Amino acid sequence: MARIVVIGGTGYAGAHFVREGVSRGHDVVAVARKAPADPIEGATYVQGSALDVAGLGDVLDGADAVISTISPRGDMADKALDALSALIAKLNGTSTRLGVVGGAGGSLVAPGGPRLFDQGFPEEYKHEAQVGIDSLELLQESGQGVDWFFVHPAEVFGPWAEGERTGAYRDGGDVIVRDADGNSTISGADFAVAFFDEIENPKHRRERFTVGY
Repeated sequence: MARIVVIGGTGYAGAHFVREGVSRGHDVVAVARKAPADPIEGATYVQGSALDVAGLGDVLDGADAVISTISPRGDMADKALDALSALIAKLNGTSTRLGVVGGAGGSLVAPGGPRLFDQGFPEEYKHEAQVGIDSLELLQESGQGVDWFFVHPAEVFGPWAEGERTGAYRDGGDVIVRDADGNSTISGADFAVAFFDEIENPKHRRERFTVGY
């Protein structure tokens, strides 16, 4: 059993991480600014924010892994990078792994590039995608004292395309994962499966990778 802290544990991705972690028998702590409407049985909930790491007290201390699901939306639109920077600083020099949820925009469309972001990416999602790209750069520029991994979901990922848990996915390395028909999808539950598989059996230390069907 590992101790896993999920930052943003009541959001779409975060709730899936909490549920998957509990189902695997881990000690899961969900950190969120608001109490959950429907708490997941077996998880511990703590109110707080990555923007105030000191205010979290000892919540992060001794964790086997911290998963950041910070989304650059709403009042966090211009603060997500600050929150990730605070987590990087807090975990630097510890044995705690830092797993970060990215976006599809930073994925490569073919080996060697270009990125999906550079291929007529929708204007309304560009800010969020840019923050994801900048988040990866923050991690890549961090010192060797931070054991991180960064995961790009498929192009179609979110509550509008919930899907179901199959327990299966493909790891595309740097390249976005598409099926034989060119579709790029992943359910919230299987995205969580990929994260916990990486936590339990590390294959990407200080690396990013993509997942999809």
